[in-house]
Amino acid sequence: MIQHSTDRDAAEYRNAFAQFCEDARCILLAPLFPAAIGDPDDLHNYKFLEYEGIRFDLILLEMIREVSQVFPVDGERFLLHGFSGGGHFAHRFLYLHPEKLLGCSIGAPGRITMLDPSQEWWLGTAGMAERFGIEPDLQSIRDVPIQLVIGGADVETWEINDRSSRYWKPGLEGQGMTRIERMRAYRENLRQNGVSCRADVIPGIGHDGFPLIPAVERFFHDVLKGEFRPEPRRAEPLIAVRV
Repeated sequence: MIQHSTDRDAAEYRNAFAQFCEDARCILLAPLFPAAIGDPDDLHNYKFLEYEGIRFDLILLEMIREVSQVFPVDGERFLLHGFSGGGHFAHRFLYLHPEKLLGCSIGAPGRITMLDPSQEWWLGTAGMAERFGIEPDLQSIRDVPIQLVIGGADVETWEINDRSSRYWKPGLEGQGMTRIERMRAYRENLRQNGVSCRADVIPGIGHDGFPLIPAVERFFHDVLKGEFRPEPRRAEPLIAVRV
């Protein structure tokens, strides 16, 4: 399952992953969530899983259920990747539905929900049970192979530090100023909670998800073949380049 970015580039991601899915003999689902629901300027609704009573995580699960009824596939568990806005969706979906994920690839989200019950949603996980009816299950999250993937030159800040945005929250600056800094903080947060992951930093790439696809495909391949290995607990800094 590939979740589109803010640009609603679902078709482009479908095309980009088509050959991998052909080779791996799997079905690719690339849903398109509409923008401007009730607000003509809003592009971000799906990223936080719930908007005005709409549960995008449950909509996705229903899509997968329908696909599994039409095609001879097991829809109980699946691989998930999202870049930017899709990365927002992917890591929050992981918190609610880890039992559904064979693996989760999180690409360069700008506003991260830390596994931190001392901070209110969406900076942290406090209040998730009241909002979603589900409390994050750390042990189940620990069982999911996780990839963090980002371009080594992904340092633009104009969007993710827009204090006039309805999605800005005081305290966000504590995650860092760039997406690289925030992913570094997120990896440390995962480790503090006993969650292992693999971090792939692709040199020379800014905020562009398509050059990251080969790294995502390698992660998917490793998970499907049972060859995924997370980083050791004393791994290199996130600024290092993995090739």
